[in-house]
Amino acid sequence: MNKFKIFSLALVVTTVAKAQDLETAKKAIDAEQFEKAKSLLKSAIQAKPANGKAAFLLGNVYLKQNIADSATIYFQRGLAAAEGSKFNNIGLAQIDLDANNVTAAKAKFDLVTKDLKKKDVEEYVFIARAYMNADKPDFKSAIEILNKAKLANPNDAQVQLALGDAYYGDKNQNDAYVAYRNAYQADNTLLRAKMQLGVLLKGAKAYTEAVKAYNEVIAIDANYGPVYRELAETYYLWGNNVPSTYTENIQKALGFYEKYMTLTDYSITSRMRHADFLILAKDYKALELEANKMKELDGVNPRILRYLGYSAYENGNFEAALKALQDYTANTANKVIPRDYIYLGQAKIKKGASADGKTIDPALLASAIEDIKKAVTMEPLVAADLNELGKKLYDQKAFGAAAAVFEVAVSVPTSKNYLIDNFYLGNAIYYDNTRKDLAKPDPIALQKADVAFGNVITASPNTADAYIFRARTNNLLEKDDVMAANYQLYIDIVTAKGEAEVTKSKAKFIEAYNNMAAHYANTDKAKAKELFNKTLALDPTNNYATESLKLLK
Repeated sequence: MNKFKIFSLALVVTTVAKAQDLETAKKAIDAEQFEKAKSLLKSAIQAKPANGKAAFLLGNVYLKQNIADSATIYFQRGLAAAEGSKFNNIGLAQIDLDANNVTAAKAKFDLVTKDLKKKDVEEYVFIARAYMNADKPDFKSAIEILNKAKLANPNDAQVQLALGDAYYGDKNQNDAYVAYRNAYQADNTLLRAKMQLGVLLKGAKAYTEAVKAYNEVIAIDANYGPVYRELAETYYLWGNNVPSTYTENIQKALGFYEKYMTLTDYSITSRMRHADFLILAKDYKALELEANKMKELDGVNPRILRYLGYSAYENGNFEAALKALQDYTANTANKVIPRDYIYLGQAKIKKGASADGKTIDPALLASAIEDIKKAVTMEPLVAADLNELGKKLYDQKAFGAAAAVFEVAVSVPTSKNYLIDNFYLGNAIYYDNTRKDLAKPDPIALQKADVAFGNVITASPNTADAYIFRARTNNLLEKDDVMAANYQLYIDIVTAKGEAEVTKSKAKFIEAYNNMAAHYANTDKAKAKELFNKTLALDPTNNYATESLKLLK
């Protein structure tokens, strides 16, 4: 009898210990110490294979690390477990959501909720988080699920925290604030809830107040890693929104991110998040070091190729950039983003550039433009980012390549740079068609330039240089009537701005008068003479006007 009692006591102690292991693992996940959490959960499963909840939590960690295959293995294993098996339907449902199979996901969620007791809310919380963590987050469905949980247990801290995250994702700042506040009031050990109050302030650009809120978290627990990541991201945004503070705040941001890394576990997930931040901070030397460390740590994770490619490009190693990014984008299993194609295109352009940068290998340029088009197709907003690349090519007088880039940029009329990109497109085509080595101008390309200048004029009718470049373009097209009309419009717009502008634009006025006069010379001699005399009024020594007037007598 005594032996039975001792055995029973040991069983209770073991059960409590395993429950504590799960809670410790949850805290490690919250602290973004993913390797520690995985180790704890694997030990729990090894000690008790029937622990389905441990399998679910472990699968969720793998999902956070974007390792869906490993996550699926543990979810399926947990589904067959004797205890807590239903949680694993939630994990498998998130994988369905990631595959855009909403019907299958909802069927699995229904299996989880059909026999729930009134006070059971944890399942609802995990379902809501599956909706939020999916590749295409559905915050409204998460809010709907969590409101059911709230009815069952309005004071549950995890329900309130999840509600805060859902409202935040749905851009409802006021309700997010209330939920986070309620979560922390319900459980003042829940530092993430208190930290998120600072995140809301960061989103409102109240950077001083956000930093103060984070420091309150640090005062409670100086080893809570995520708060340093939020500090880093806050200082980064602060520096970008207040340029006078950029250098100082970026250095602070990088320092806080290093602190975050030391308090997590340098897992591949933390390292990748760090790498993403280094890209934002444009610290490509550090990114290259971090990418190579990740490669040593995990030589098979394909995302490392992205970091190797970006850093190699920015550090001038275009061959290495090209190889890494080609390898990454070629694999259809990888989650390619528009920036990947932009960098790949840029690497091809750099590789194909001549020593003086004025010419680009035609095959590599064509391939690069296709990559850039893929980026814009994936996300039209990136069209605005092409301005920088196009201007660099323009400045190095690679006008054909610049025109090709700007042509992609203006394919998105809603781009914030649409007007200036059209102007550069027209200019690049014009200068490309005035090259000394060109046998004859390309009329098809010049028509594109004419359209581009027309787009500028439609959007901004007082942009004087658009008219003069349109006139020059039509001169090459031998459309003299259009040429003359645009020269005249240029003169009218500049004249209306006052004598000072006319004086500043003297050379362009002479160009306009002389070309217009040449046009009228065969049809309206009086008009031609008038225009040549206007040239001489500005420049009495102008030989072309003087000699032309002699011929007109």
